[in-house]
Amino acid sequence: MLQTKTVVLCFALCVPAFPDLAAGQQAYNRGDYATAINELLPLAKQGDARAQFNLGLMYAQGKGVPQDYAGAVRWYRKAAEQGIVDAQVNIGRMYYLGQGMPKNPVEGARWYRKAAEQGNAFAQYLLGGLYLYDSGEAVPKNSIEAARWYRKAAEQGNADAQASLGRLYDSGEGVPQASAEAARWYRKAAEQGNDLAQACLGFMYSQGKGVPQDYGEAVRWYRKAAEHGNAIAQANLGLQYCNGQGVPQDYVHAHMWLNLAASRASGDDPKELR
Repeated sequence: MLQTKTVVLCFALCVPAFPDLAAGQQAYNRGDYATAINELLPLAKQGDARAQFNLGLMYAQGKGVPQDYAGAVRWYRKAAEQGIVDAQVNIGRMYYLGQGMPKNPVEGARWYRKAAEQGNAFAQYLLGGLYLYDSGEAVPKNSIEAARWYRKAAEQGNADAQASLGRLYDSGEGVPQASAEAARWYRKAAEQGNDLAQACLGFMYSQGKGVPQDYGEAVRWYRKAAEHGNAIAQANLGLQYCNGQGVPQDYVHAHMWLNLAASRASGDDPKELR
């Protein structure tokens, strides 16, 4: 009986420690990057797609290893080719920006599309942006396609896409011009804290576009955006104080907000000098 126990104990002590994806992720989350690398690297080499993605992230960020965009691309690609959507988005951005490989906007757009077609809202937002703002290198300019992809992302709750879709409805680009619809999308994004949407919604209230004119509501939304550092909202809030619209006329506050807006627009904001 004693002999059997000894054999069992010896067997337990001799079992090798196998790499563990969850342990690697937990180590990463607590900032123990050396342990994370030790757990993830063997799994990544064995073809584990999540480990490959996480390893790419660590190379891109320089956590646990020297920052190495080429190394990040290598691991992202392996994960992306196995269908990991976050890896597809990240390698798309690296192609588009030329990080870790020669810049290739077409290849960047191709990876964005793969992720977007799997329903990734961030990729859908990025692809919409390419159709609207790219010089034509990655995709042909097409505001209708931009609106289509923005809508897909916006309907999933992506605040940046909601704000962008609002701007399209505001200007009538890619969709029929509709101020009420613009205000609706601005509000969705603004309520999530998007400062651009907050500034735009404030303007809609100040002008009575798509919503009843309400200077008090204009001030409320301008203030939210202004406190996030949005220069347009800071300038407009300053004008509200100057004109006494929605707030008591107050030239001191008007000067403060207008000065902050001018400082931010010129790049001289003292909060950014460190």
